[in-house]
Amino acid sequence: MALSDREQAILDFERAWWTEPGPKEQAIRERLELSPTRYYQVLSELLDSAEAAAYDPLVIRRLRRQRDRRRRARFEGRSAGQPPVR
Repeated sequence: MALSDREQAILDFERAWWTEPGPKEQAIRERLELSPTRYYQVLSELLDSAEAAAYDPLVIRRLRRQRDRRRRARFEGRSAGQPPVR
């Protein structure tokens, strides 16, 4: 099934959100007319979508790496920003 216009807009936004003035949450509300909570729910679903990976593979791979890093950090009991214990 193809991505909806909203899903494509979310991926386009995630590709370059830092170019928006102000906080990310504010840009989500203004540009996408979504609450930040709903935005992240949809984005999370998109990370596991083959259609999203085909639409923007670089963004999807970057976000999957971030998600995996956060999951490992939670499992290991440390902050995602801290280096792994060796």
